[in-house]
Amino acid sequence: MQVHLNPPLEPGSASRHAADIVATAADISDTRLDYSPQSIALVEEIVDGFRAEGVTGEAMAASLIGFGCYVGEVLVRHVGGSWQHAPTSHAATAPVIVVLGDARECHPVDWVFGRLRSGSAVSISDLYAAASTSGQMPDSTCADGSSGRR
Repeated sequence: MQVHLNPPLEPGSASRHAADIVATAADISDTRLDYSPQSIALVEEIVDGFRAEGVTGEAMAASLIGFGCYVGEVLVRHVGGSWQHAPTSHAATAPVIVVLGDARECHPVDWVFGRLRSGSAVSISDLYAAASTSGQMPDSTCADGSSGRR
């Protein structure tokens, strides 16, 4: 999927994309995204609304990437870690990932696209919770965000 974002999605611009989607959500639906872990439930509700409307990932790619960046920023701010380039073997959906302090890789953009594709079978809140606990995250590199749900 080819998405042209301004600025391009890179580790240094992910936080800006998150801030942009925070402003967009406030303007369009009066949704207040405050970068708290609890606000991830609001992201799930928004994505579920897209899904209910029959929206495709391609049609909403820029917004979904923005929401993925938002979830990633929640991870960075509350769990710790940093935005990094995704391994080339995984960069199909998003060229960025969050690498936690213990070197676990999280793919929040993929989690958001997975939620759109699979609905509540992909819980972004559960994936965040798994990432926020130390220890092994179940297959956190799943491109479809289906970690622990097969």
